Amino acid sequence: MSFELIQMNMSNNPDFVSVIRLTTAGIASRIGFNMEDIEDLKVAVSEACTNAIKHSREKNFEIKFYIYEDKLEIEVLDDGIGYDVESVKDPDLSKPATSGLGLFIIKSLMDFVDIRSCGDCGTVIKFTKTLGVDN
Repeated sequence: MSFELIQMNMSNNPDFVSVIRLTTAGIASRIGFNMEDIEDLKVAVSEACTNAIKHSREKNFEIKFYIYEDKLEIEVLDDGIGYDVESVKDPDLSKPATSGLGLFIIKSLMDFVDIRSCGDCGTVIKFTKTLGVDN
């Protein structure tokens, strides 16, 4: 299946997350996603970028948009310190927290999520939203 690729190298300045959200919305709209799915994509990409900014301890990170006819795959990559993916558990929603919900939110909103991380290779959060598929 062929795709088009858009890549962005970003500073870890949180003020630029809005630029990424706008880019995501533009791409998703062009593919044909409805407003609800576009909002879900904007939230997911914001959470992934915020994780890279807050936790990687790097000055930059990268976003890749893989544009297909019927889906959008997004990767947020950093060369940071990484972490043990298996140690992150879903939050206890009966005891709401003010932080630590990012990965749970991404998993809740997207059709597919893959997270890879290690201490010397950084972290990659890859997620997919397919046209016409409800979570």
